[in-house]
Amino acid sequence: MKGHACVILLMCLSCVCATALQDKSAKDELLLEYLRQYLTELKRGDEPEAVPAQRGTEELTRDYKPPKEVDLQTIQELDADDEALVKYKETLLGGTADVLDEGGRNVLLKALVFAPVDHEETVLDLTGDLSQFKRNPFVVKEGAKYRIKLIFRVQREFVSGLRYFEAVYRKGIRVDKANFMVGSYGPKTEEHIFQSPVDELPGGLLGRGDYIVKSKFTDDDKNIYLEWEWSFSVKRDWE
Repeated sequence: MKGHACVILLMCLSCVCATALQDKSAKDELLLEYLRQYLTELKRGDEPEAVPAQRGTEELTRDYKPPKEVDLQTIQELDADDEALVKYKETLLGGTADVLDEGGRNVLLKALVFAPVDHEETVLDLTGDLSQFKRNPFVVKEGAKYRIKLIFRVQREFVSGLRYFEAVYRKGIRVDKANFMVGSYGPKTEEHIFQSPVDELPGGLLGRGDYIVKSKFTDDDKNIYLEWEWSFSVKRDWE
């Protein structure tokens, strides 16, 4: 339902922008373009399986140009006399004045969840000691299907193009890597939950063993919100 609502809003916003651009200043045009791109990314972020993992690509963002950064106060203050745009900004921003600020970075990655399709989830609490996750691998069943879930918050400013990267190693050799577009988000007290598409663990004699994953959570502006390592052990069955 959120996706359908965002599509309708995007269509309406495009019509408003087409008329408004005829008599807006360059500064206002920047706001309109930013809102267009933000709403598009917001729609993408509301759809857990909208963007599949991209594997084996070295230059994933070489030709991608992120939108120019516009702070929250600028967006709120511009075009205060334009009733249509004010309504759309209210739809996007909500009650930002009451958003909880926990301190620290603008984006807080709270947890990574390893979520098998037919087994209980393993939650990695990313607010404490991160080194424990590499030292203490959890056991997974060979060939099991699973998702990766990310639980995070955005506190103060819009963030554009959040991405989750991971590289998987076995015995020091990289055997897999993935890049997930998480999306763009505005400040919100409630936590966001991103879900990756379903993937499958390796299996068989060659697939069983210990793996180390190097993970990174970034955005279009190359801010690194968290970088850590964790491990799992593939066995015949859940233990």
